[in-house]
Amino acid sequence: MSSIVRLAWVLFLGCAAFAEEGWPEWRGVSGQGVSKAKELPAEWSETKGIKWKAALPGRGWSTPVVEGDQIWVTTAIENAASAEQAEKRLKENTGDQPLTVLESVSLRAICVSLESGEILQDVELLNVKEPQWVHQLNSYASPSPIVKECRLYAHFGSFGSACLDTRSGSVLWRNEELHVQHENGPGSTPVLWKDRLIVHFDGSDVQFIAALSTETGKVLWRSERSGEMDPRPQQKKAYGTPLLVETASGPVVVSGAADWVYGYAPDSGKELWKVPYGELGFSMSVRPVADAERIYISTSFGKSQVIALKYSGLTKPEVLWRNNKNAPKMCSPVLAGGLLYYVDDGGILSCVDALTGEAVYRERLSGKFSASLLLADERLWICSREGVTFVVAPGREFKLLAQNSLEGQIMASPIALDGALLIRTDKALYRLGK
Repeated sequence: MSSIVRLAWVLFLGCAAFAEEGWPEWRGVSGQGVSKAKELPAEWSETKGIKWKAALPGRGWSTPVVEGDQIWVTTAIENAASAEQAEKRLKENTGDQPLTVLESVSLRAICVSLESGEILQDVELLNVKEPQWVHQLNSYASPSPIVKECRLYAHFGSFGSACLDTRSGSVLWRNEELHVQHENGPGSTPVLWKDRLIVHFDGSDVQFIAALSTETGKVLWRSERSGEMDPRPQQKKAYGTPLLVETASGPVVVSGAADWVYGYAPDSGKELWKVPYGELGFSMSVRPVADAERIYISTSFGKSQVIALKYSGLTKPEVLWRNNKNAPKMCSPVLAGGLLYYVDDGGILSCVDALTGEAVYRERLSGKFSASLLLADERLWICSREGVTFVVAPGREFKLLAQNSLEGQIMASPIALDGALLIRTDKALYRLGK
């Protein structure tokens, strides 16, 4: 078989099997970091337990997505600005954080074979001149893409959004018309609902949520944030990802922003309700999780707290409980068996009762944390920036099952497929397992 024919066949298989579960978005099929995958590896290192390791070009913290044999990741090829350019442009910045400034950036989608680890496609989606700066802890390709039925939807905040045909590698549309001042770079991952790609734009200047047509990329609706916020620009920004929740009255986009969590109708963008945090909350990148009765959200920076909102049977959710101990600022939680698990950026793993918010346990894991938690194969998988994955047994008693290290930092969240874990570091993409 010629290499061209083989590549075409692999690309066909990449979406021919899209009916299988795969990993369509940042936090999996459920959108909440819970997977049905089985037979996952428990131990690995750079010298054992690795099926393949693929070096990726550029830099990006986005979590890969999987459809059939195709793994898709986004990345950024950076062209640094001169010291003189950087100093001039940073005069617009309202904060005092360590920042990266570029002259230009190429935002790309990379396709890797799930079976072999071979790079199959490398496509430029957007090329941005003099992009906004990003925090040194962030990247220009931190929002994760979505893959569905041979289409990849990639969002890069104010730098733009694009849709790619994963069979041909052709860009079907781009939208570069929505802009805010992120201050620290883009961080919000979109959510897909029917023919709409729903995205957050919460900058230091303006704040809104919008929906793009999956067919054309055109803006279908835009809703401005209506809640009163702290007057300081840095305290108005947010990097949250919405969660679609099915309620008795229909689907609701649960959308965390600075100082407020909102509910919107996904078809029209109509604001259905909003609930204040009661304390300052901003710069959140933590995605909510939900069960049949409650929504759980972290207010991230400011007066950090985890809030449980009861929504079942109510027109507007009500605060059921608050817990201000070790609330996560970056890592999204998982919910299972009536327990809520989360880790703060300093490495404190908390397990709390989902009904009452009372602590079941708190345990320290070594390192710093940005990646979101994964629950799969009856285990919790928790990755640190130092490249360590902690494997913990779920339940009311803390039990560390394993601790595995890879080279480089882990900023992206782990992915579980039957028989395999996928972990992206700042150095490479790994397939772990048989």
